Amino acid sequence: MAYELEGRLLEVCDCNVLCPCWIGEDPDNGTCDSMQAYHIDRGTIEGVDVSGLTLAEIDHIPGNILEGNIHGVFFIDDAATPEQEEVLIRAWSGELGGPLADVAGLYGEILWQRAPITFTVEGGKGTLTIGSMAEATMEPYRGPTGEVTTLNESIFSTIPGSPAFVAKAEHYRRESSRDYGLPDVNLRGHNAIQGYFHFKA
Repeated sequence: MAYELEGRLLEVCDCNVLCPCWIGEDPDNGTCDSMQAYHIDRGTIEGVDVSGLTLAEIDHIPGNILEGNIHGVFFIDDAATPEQEEVLIRAWSGELGGPLADVAGLYGEILWQRAPITFTVEGGKGTLTIGSMAEATMEPYRGPTGEVTTLNESIFSTIPGSPAFVAKAEHYRRESSRDYGLPDVNLRGHNAIQGYFHFKA
């Protein structure tokens, strides 16, 4: 087995709630500028233990996400060893196949950096920071019973097979994005999604 990974995803973007990308429609503004992170609670890649690490990214989606050509900057947790960094890049660049390769195929360009990452998200609520350049906080929507609102069986998902918690980003900021050819963002009250993943290949 090339990898088996379990953990939590957070995704925020400049679309309104709910981001149309998740149901295969065009983004609200014609393009979508997002930030997301995969926190690996437990897992191995090619026999290397990567438990406790987070991989984050900032993206520019130029149109319908199913058409791809995404420009992304991926940030490896600066707690990662060189060996862990190498296998994380191999997995998320699609080299090892499986569901991560399906997502990687939507990218036209990926740049790789290292950064300190903080991830404290559970049940649709929490915070993500990427160094000093990006941060997001989120609160979930709840139904009449008090349970968190979920999205199931969407046509596009970065956590295929798992329900996604529908939330709102109380604050979504990314600065210095222009250093990578991406727009800066500073918004309140826009889309956020959180969920759990289990990837195997």
